Amino acid sequence: MSSTAIPFTKKQCIGELISEAVAVFIVIAFGDSVACMYTLYDPSPYANAYWGVCISWGLAVTLAIYVTGSISGTHANPAVTLALALFRGFSWKKVVPYWAAQLLGGILGAVIVYALFGPVIDHYNLTHHLTRAEGGAAGVFFTHPGLAVTPMHAFSNEVILTALLLFGIFAITEQFNEMAPQANSGALMIGLLVAILGSSMGYLEAWAMNPARDLGPRLFAYFAGWGSSALPSPDNYWWIPVAAPLLGGVIGGGAYQLLIYPFLPARTKAKAMPLEKRDNAAAQGQRT
Repeated sequence: MSSTAIPFTKKQCIGELISEAVAVFIVIAFGDSVACMYTLYDPSPYANAYWGVCISWGLAVTLAIYVTGSISGTHANPAVTLALALFRGFSWKKVVPYWAAQLLGGILGAVIVYALFGPVIDHYNLTHHLTRAEGGAAGVFFTHPGLAVTPMHAFSNEVILTALLLFGIFAITEQFNEMAPQANSGALMIGLLVAILGSSMGYLEAWAMNPARDLGPRLFAYFAGWGSSALPSPDNYWWIPVAAPLLGGVIGGGAYQLLIYPFLPARTKAKAMPLEKRDNAAAQGQRT
């Protein structure tokens, strides 16, 4: 009897969802931990080395891609999933399940960070006469506008940052882009892309660029005692790191497809190639 066997397609789907959850888990476990190191310690080991924070987030993304890329493609970001569905043929039926898995990964990543740094968070709040309900140390889990940035300005910022992120991801992963990184080095370049966005624009509102990165830990923090400082958060900010990256991802992916993709020489050559030769070239590319 094979009644207990899981059909391949179902098994594959489950594997992809687990992969997406694991990818975001890795990003949050390392990324929010470096936020703890930056915020909770005095003096901070990153006080004069903010690039270390950025490269840590970037390398967390790189590691997530190397761990899970062969299973799900490592979207690890609802904005990436949406853009790939719109412009790269990703199945629309998988979009919401991928989003759910990514959100779960964000929650579980925050759980691990709390397990590691919970006593340090409490010490920080005690030393600074803060409580969780007042938002003490909340910034290690989720984002909020920085100096002189209003919520609506933060919205436009996050649209721009995520558009730049997706524009870069589309370029790095484009099969017809002859200047794209070869072999498996694309994962490192995507990590460096995340790092450069953080180092150049991260102080605006902590460069969320990823609904699951912000909302997952925010949900955990809400139930872990931060309450209304997490949801709905001051100025009802919680929805901005969710909605703005989704919009920005569509804009960034669309901009690449409009401004760069139609003019790639390799794509033009492929279109001009007779259909039989095109199929043979594609098969040869798959073998190599």
